[in-house]
Amino acid sequence: MKKVLAVILALSMIAVVFAACGKTEDPTTAPDTTAATADDTTAADDTAAAAKVKTIDISLTDELYAFGVSKDQPELLEKTNAYIAQIKADGTLDAIVAKYFSENGEPAVIASAEEDASKDQLIVATNAAFPPFEATEGDAYTGIDIEIMAGLAESLGKELVIKNVEFASVFSTVDAGYADITASGITINESRKEFVDFTDSYYTASQIIIAPADDTAFDACATLEDVEAVLKGFGADVTIGVQKGTTGQFYVEGDEDWGFDGLTAACKAYDSGALAVSDMVNGNVQYVIIDEAPAKSIAASVNAAN
Repeated sequence: MKKVLAVILALSMIAVVFAACGKTEDPTTAPDTTAATADDTTAADDTAAAAKVKTIDISLTDELYAFGVSKDQPELLEKTNAYIAQIKADGTLDAIVAKYFSENGEPAVIASAEEDASKDQLIVATNAAFPPFEATEGDAYTGIDIEIMAGLAESLGKELVIKNVEFASVFSTVDAGYADITASGITINESRKEFVDFTDSYYTASQIIIAPADDTAFDACATLEDVEAVLKGFGADVTIGVQKGTTGQFYVEGDEDWGFDGLTAACKAYDSGALAVSDMVNGNVQYVIIDEAPAKSIAASVNAAN
């Protein structure tokens, strides 16, 4: 018993000595951050362990987004360009974009009117599966493009009608006269000018890679050339997911009009980037290439769902 008491006393003295050496602050005022630090470290480790996907944050392309207006409506093209210039100048565009890239942002939820030929309406063709530019919110819509189109409609004194179609159909929908304009995170491209007249650009975008969280193929990459070297080293046994009709598909498959040589890796096209990433998580494709903003939005959503 005496030995036990002696050990306890010795340990107590050591603890006092270490406490005196480690602290110069008044113990009644200095905060003890040890527990908080441990909690923070544990939380960070848990978050990293829970992540299913990650983005490779090196841009593969440089692109300009614009809206596509019916070739039969030059006046609408002129007015849309004037509206884009206005919201760029007065800060409205920056404010809209900031909503979707800030934890404190409050994106608008916008309802579509029913199409009615007897009314003065602005009919917008979109593919609402491309957050943060366009997405569904119940029976309504949200996104950067949606808010811009709502503002445009208001400035024109028109009622907003949103037609949600497949991305590959947005151009033909406008070309055939079923919509006045398309807003769908669209990159300006010569081949698309056959169907629509592009407005001035309102956003600069790029393609990036989404990979499984534990994938190491791109870990040593510091430049675009490094990433391209890895991509070009993939054989046909590697499959890359993309959204149908988007720049990502042209990048993987190759396209002369876009100036893309293409990859040897196989390409699998989906109706949305989210479906492509979901299939990657399930092990059916190895990587996904889509636009940067949607890529980060989808990755955050997938990881938060764990």
